[in-house]
Amino acid sequence: MNDPYALARDALAGDGLRGGGLGDDEPADGAADADSAVLAARLDDNDPLSAFADRYRVPDGVLYMDGNSLGPASDAALASLDRVVDEWRESLIAGWTDADPPWFTVGERLGDALAPLVGAAPAEVVVGNSITVNLHTLIGTFLDELLAGNEPERAGVEQADGEWNPAVDPAVLVNDLDFPSDHYAVRAQLRQRGIDPAEKLRVVESRDGRTIDPRDIEAALDAHDDVGIVFMPTALYRSGQLFDVARITRAAHEAGAYAGFDAAHSAGAVPHEFREAGVDFAVWCTYKYLNAGPGSVGALFVAERHHGLTPALAGWWGHEKATQFEMTLTYTPADSAGAWQIGTPPLFAAAPLEGSVELLREAGIDRLREKSLALTDFLIALVDDRLPEIAVGTPREHAARGGHVALEHPDAERLSKALTDRGVVVDFRPPNVVRVCPAAPYTSFADVLEVVDEIEAILDSGAYEDYATGEGGVT
Repeated sequence: MNDPYALARDALAGDGLRGGGLGDDEPADGAADADSAVLAARLDDNDPLSAFADRYRVPDGVLYMDGNSLGPASDAALASLDRVVDEWRESLIAGWTDADPPWFTVGERLGDALAPLVGAAPAEVVVGNSITVNLHTLIGTFLDELLAGNEPERAGVEQADGEWNPAVDPAVLVNDLDFPSDHYAVRAQLRQRGIDPAEKLRVVESRDGRTIDPRDIEAALDAHDDVGIVFMPTALYRSGQLFDVARITRAAHEAGAYAGFDAAHSAGAVPHEFREAGVDFAVWCTYKYLNAGPGSVGALFVAERHHGLTPALAGWWGHEKATQFEMTLTYTPADSAGAWQIGTPPLFAAAPLEGSVELLREAGIDRLREKSLALTDFLIALVDDRLPEIAVGTPREHAARGGHVALEHPDAERLSKALTDRGVVVDFRPPNVVRVCPAAPYTSFADVLEVVDEIEAILDSGAYEDYATGEGGVT
């Protein structure tokens, strides 16, 4: 079959789960549950990525639907971690230069491996620090450029006369559905430069509490001529809405602002084209869809045209590599994204990424995206068909949907706990969202069907009512 996932798309597009192109395999009685099982089996049989699941370590009896929060271990990630541990034991400090490959260039090497997943040139991506530290240094860097009176260098945009005013303190445009840490970091960087966030943190408000309309971002830029940085997510952490990166970047540049993105909830699941879109900078973590383990290193993108800037948070690991060990007191930043490294990289937090990204590149980011959309198509179609108590809070359009689906229910917290106790690992986000992430590398269509079976059983029995709310914890 030319399109192995067409049946899932057709089910959501209107054919439904009864008679959705199943042909001779459709059960005679047309029962929805039987139709769904046949459809899941057909999709799994045709899935060219199905063999990848055997290379991930998901415990027996667990349906893992939380890879948008923390991806599972893979054999490849564990092997690359074990190799670095062995190198440390055998080579000691010589591992920085004699390990194969040397530890000294781990940030640049892994950045090169990640670059194709986000549509970047190799020198534009580096790994190191954490996502929030990377956000601090990049927001700070571009605020400093604006405060120094340097007009933003944009990609392919003609600036109208009179739009650039370096005499005004720059504002940063964000939205009210952002992950909280993004706001914390931006506010801190504004305050450190004597800029009041109450005046200069411009917040685009959601119309529906789920999504951000790109027209409202554009309207905010029209209304406020002091915006120097537009910082948005590539995908919202709660609803999973996928943003139009190229459109937002174009609007930012036309308004005389830099365009930056938090790609934590899309990197590794959605192919990006940061370089082609003209993005100025981006940050993301590697422990979600990139499956590099808890606390794994952050990653960042800085467009080539900005290489040579002095990072706001400078450290010796961002020094140009050729003279780093001359130990001069004059800082010379690397002429690449590597300049935004700060301290010595945490090898054990970086090593698993080598193996995990190899798996993703072997599968192919475009094919992973195709399967991800098919899995979420199937999930949404099942919810529509069988769970009237559940509302889908994630956009249905492929272009606006990331890698997870937000299921809304008044007792979402208790439902999440009941699912976890049944071996279905999901997570809860206030006030009413259960996030379900059927990640493409290790999830089958049969898994998705089983998740919906469990949700239906819990709701029908009222079993979720046995659970308390408001107890906190990590999810």
